[in-house]
Amino acid sequence: MLTADQLNANPLPFAKLMGVRFVSVSKDEVVAELTVRDDLCTAPMPILHGGAAMALADTAGAVATFLNLPEGAKGTTTIESKTNFLAAAPVGGVVRATSTPIHRGGKTQVWQTRITRVDGKLVALVTQTQMVL
Repeated sequence: MLTADQLNANPLPFAKLMGVRFVSVSKDEVVAELTVRDDLCTAPMPILHGGAAMALADTAGAVATFLNLPEGAKGTTTIESKTNFLAAAPVGGVVRATSTPIHRGGKTQVWQTRITRVDGKLVALVTQTQMVL
């Protein structure tokens, strides 16, 4: 099974571009962090862009699904994602995405990702459905 160190040493291309760092990975939970940089913010306010938050959650949920693929599956792809934005994440801060399973089936998996600031404030709540390929 993949480890956080292995994912950080050989990052997924888009995760690398964004600066995603995996803290821990297991079949039951994936935790990843992201430093809020200027180029990940919305203008004119220096806060994390919603698309960047969604991409962080999508990355964590996809890795979680990959770790839970049934034998013979070739991969996974996101087929649905819903995000509730609840608080801002200012530039210079760090956000943490924690993905946990809602449903792990043979054809689809559903993951919930909580994105929080270091002070514990909930920034976004994401529910995504991954199709098993």
